[in-house]
Amino acid sequence: MTKEERDLWYKFLKDYPVKFKRQHIVGNYILDFYCPKVKIAIELDGSEHYEKTNIEKDNIRTAFLESLNIKVFRIPNTEIHTNLEGVCLYIDGIVKETLPPQAVPLP
Repeated sequence: MTKEERDLWYKFLKDYPVKFKRQHIVGNYILDFYCPKVKIAIELDGSEHYEKTNIEKDNIRTAFLESLNIKVFRIPNTEIHTNLEGVCLYIDGIVKETLPPQAVPLP
């Protein structure tokens, strides 16, 4: 795990009421974080993800995951450094929006 992945995991996702898995394998890919209950992947992207060849690879990866009904959310590493609280609220909002109302009570 990268430093940014560790920060997000230990400061938020590890104890989040809806279970996330880290470094979860799907097909030929390793997802940074995956929530099977709502079928979302959270990918933290460093600067290399914004280079042309890596953008193309990420698009192929995203298309594959979406073919399995897994929604992919990409978050730049810089957001973890400068706005971790906002990232956590964003992820929480995604999960709450995706969960059926009667599922798991969230804070």
